[in-house]
Amino acid sequence: MTIFPESPQELGEALADASAADRSMTLSGNSTKTLMAGPIAASEVTISTARLGRVLQYEPRDLTVSVEAGISYLELSRVLSEHRQMIPLDPPFSAHATMGGIVAANLSGPRRRLYGSARDMVIGMTFATLEGKLIRTGGMVVKNVAGLDMGKLMIGSFGTLAAIAVLNFRVHPMPPETRTFVQEFDRVRDAIAARDAVLGSQLQPSSIDLLKTRDRYRLLIRAGGSPAVLDRYSRELAQARPIEGGEEQALWDEICETTPRFLTNYPTGAVVRVSCPLSEVGSVMEALPAPALARAGTGVCYGYYAKATDFSRAGVLNRAVVEFAPQGFRETFDLWPSPGSDFAMMKKIKNMLDPGSLLNRGRLYGRI
Repeated sequence: MTIFPESPQELGEALADASAADRSMTLSGNSTKTLMAGPIAASEVTISTARLGRVLQYEPRDLTVSVEAGISYLELSRVLSEHRQMIPLDPPFSAHATMGGIVAANLSGPRRRLYGSARDMVIGMTFATLEGKLIRTGGMVVKNVAGLDMGKLMIGSFGTLAAIAVLNFRVHPMPPETRTFVQEFDRVRDAIAARDAVLGSQLQPSSIDLLKTRDRYRLLIRAGGSPAVLDRYSRELAQARPIEGGEEQALWDEICETTPRFLTNYPTGAVVRVSCPLSEVGSVMEALPAPALARAGTGVCYGYYAKATDFSRAGVLNRAVVEFAPQGFRETFDLWPSPGSDFAMMKKIKNMLDPGSLLNRGRLYGRI
């Protein structure tokens, strides 16, 4: 049975009713990430936020927006673009992924290097507990908040603690213009040296991505700003090929949707993620088979395996997370490296908010 609440209040009521009957639940939005993280154990009821799609409050001058969790990234981006504003999370599955699902999975993309992740953009939240209560945290003001922010626990929790109902975001102005600079290398060390030159300069690009193909590496540097700013990039990156306009947009659309496209083409494949210091990006990329993709300015690398069973943890890949894989593989393979001493605290928080383990069972580290 699937329930589609149409308001935050109905979402809370649905959780409370299922909890009172001790029924296990699957929380979802548009279900774009069913192959991500741990497989959810069979449940008795599914509760979807797909019909919670309203913009509740938008203050362009204050650079804030409040939306229900079921609005898609594409639709919200369309609304914000009318005022030349944006939420630059660049998630995969962007046409259908809901903002609640993006935050619950803590997804981000190429522009994280300049703008940060969901933790930097979410300034407030309302979530529904298993008791049916709507808990509001943060607000609609961009400021630092002292003390414990319960909303931060929901970011990256994969729906294992509560159901996100409303999200308040800090939005950013779109740059007047953008330009991307493309360089190709035979050796990863040369690509990393070019990246290091940018990181050591006064330049502040929004994205620094490194692509690995069978025999080449492509370094992509995206900058935004006034024509004068972009002309400075062109002078300092004279060895790179600049692209703009439709060609540039198509390139970054392709980069952001690399994972969905791969999963469509390779249904038995796996996507692994390795987070590392910037100094180790080169060695991680060498260890990953082609194709591979690195957020070379933040140290997040992705490897693409045509067969999930080809992946094994060895060397620098020992700390890899299997981010996407087929259902059967995820049911048996250890998807995460050792969670370390933090795992005890994670279990305590889970027990505090979901003592009966009713929500999205098996989705998170340790299959909690």
